[in-house]
Amino acid sequence: MNEEELKYTEEHLWVHIEGTNARFGITEHAQKELEEIVYVELPETGRKVARGEIVCTIESVKSTNDLPCPLSGEIHSVNIRLRDEPEIINGDPFGDGWIFTLHMDDPKEAEQLMDAAAYQRSIET
Repeated sequence: MNEEELKYTEEHLWVHIEGTNARFGITEHAQKELEEIVYVELPETGRKVARGEIVCTIESVKSTNDLPCPLSGEIHSVNIRLRDEPEIINGDPFGDGWIFTLHMDDPKEAEQLMDAAAYQRSIET
């Protein structure tokens, strides 16, 4: 997965969109800021979520962060490995550290997400 092809949120989520499906994780910047991730509360598969609704929580040695879903839809799958190995996110946030997938209600919502260049500018300010 090429990080330049992903979409991003102000909350430091990356989004990989394929048709009407989206895969989510946190960015390299976010995992560095959080430091050692010790727990991930995953959403339930089949759960319907509205854009902006909190879908999961990540706890690190530094803080606890609620993650809002930037798109509306139904949770399709979760990365169950994170239940026992949350530190995977620190080691591979764009690969094995993905968090959940969503079947989008309205793919046009994704047009509001940032591209890689806009996200990079946002973390530099």
